[in-house]
Amino acid sequence: MTPAPGTTAPGTTSARRLGRRGSFWTAAAVLALCLWASAAPSVLYPDYSAAWGLSPVVITTIFGTYPVALLLVLLFFGGVSDTIGRRRAMLLGVALIVASAIVFALAPGVVWLYLGRILQGAGVGFALGAGSAALVENNTSSNPRIASSFTTASTAAGLTLALLVTGALAQHAPLPLSLSYVVLLGLSVVVAVSLFLMPNDAPGAGSDGAGAAGGARPRWRPQAIRVPRGIRRSFVAATLSVSAAYAVGAIVLSLGAQMAREFTGTTDLLLVGILLAVSSFMIGVTALLFQRMHAHVAVISGAVVGILGLVVMEASAAFGLLWLYLLWCVVGGVGYSLSFMGGVGLINRAAPAEHRGAILSALYLFSYLVQAIAAIAAGAFATALGLQASIDIVAPALAVLCLGAGAVAAIDLVSSRRAELARVALGVGSS
Repeated sequence: MTPAPGTTAPGTTSARRLGRRGSFWTAAAVLALCLWASAAPSVLYPDYSAAWGLSPVVITTIFGTYPVALLLVLLFFGGVSDTIGRRRAMLLGVALIVASAIVFALAPGVVWLYLGRILQGAGVGFALGAGSAALVENNTSSNPRIASSFTTASTAAGLTLALLVTGALAQHAPLPLSLSYVVLLGLSVVVAVSLFLMPNDAPGAGSDGAGAAGGARPRWRPQAIRVPRGIRRSFVAATLSVSAAYAVGAIVLSLGAQMAREFTGTTDLLLVGILLAVSSFMIGVTALLFQRMHAHVAVISGAVVGILGLVVMEASAAFGLLWLYLLWCVVGGVGYSLSFMGGVGLINRAAPAEHRGAILSALYLFSYLVQAIAAIAAGAFATALGLQASIDIVAPALAVLCLGAGAVAAIDLVSSRRAELARVALGVGSS
């Protein structure tokens, strides 16, 4: 009996493929894995520093190696998932994350940390934009904002679990500098298996994964970053918003553990992991609670809350109080979530489907560039002037970035509302 169009006969390979819902959750797992990998060394930086005599600027350049590698991948391969498919791009990214986990687990010295971060950055560069686009394209909900909120929640879940698991293993388990990467390796293999079960979504592929009849698959070639003219202001607002979130995240993940130790006096790595995980937990909770918030409103709100969080960070550095540090983690997490969710939401709403992977990659490219600059600058200031002086310099600069994101988003919102009213008026007049 011949199967109906769009279906496969029982027992075929494609019958075992995941549907849209399974593909949606697999893409969410990839995004969580990306941020788990990026955060995995964060709690361990003080131990690396003590074991190998590393200064703050070395620690932050190790951290900064990750976004630099990611930037290079996004620059040259940012739109690759639009050509080879989201699934293949995510598989390539996860394979590089597997390699990074092995390098970190076996690291005998600081050079291996740089190599591990390069592999992590490259892996996330291939997987992050593809995963974000796959969430949009496999969203089965009637709410189009679900994709951006789940992008934020998934990455927050990866961050939270990485910080908690790494802190617990580093404090209470043997092999504190290796065991957490074994866990990362195991998770990466599980996610890779799920990706193999996704349908082949490469352009020109049929539902069975073969080439479409009469259609040749487009070949990938490097292309310059290009944002369509009609969405450029939205792109700028989104990029400034996500950049502000990532820059604050850079401070948390590169210097957060050292700040917790120096400002609060704790040496318990599990407590440090819990403190840092509060921030990422708030990112995820905020994304789920405010998933229906308009993207422009989320960006503007994120800018306001982000500036408030920077004020609390300054107070935490000045007074060295545990409750202020905890409050910074809470407020900063809420601000990060709104800024990131709003920025990704703007792109998901405005970007044409055929260029969505490339435009999301361009967004991440500029955002990670800002993150790298923020991390390395903060580390250099901390080494030369001290940690508190570094915060005094970096916090106002990040506040200006938040302010710029909110301002451009407000202008874009007013402009889009006016254009919408004009279209409505024309429609009424023509009728």
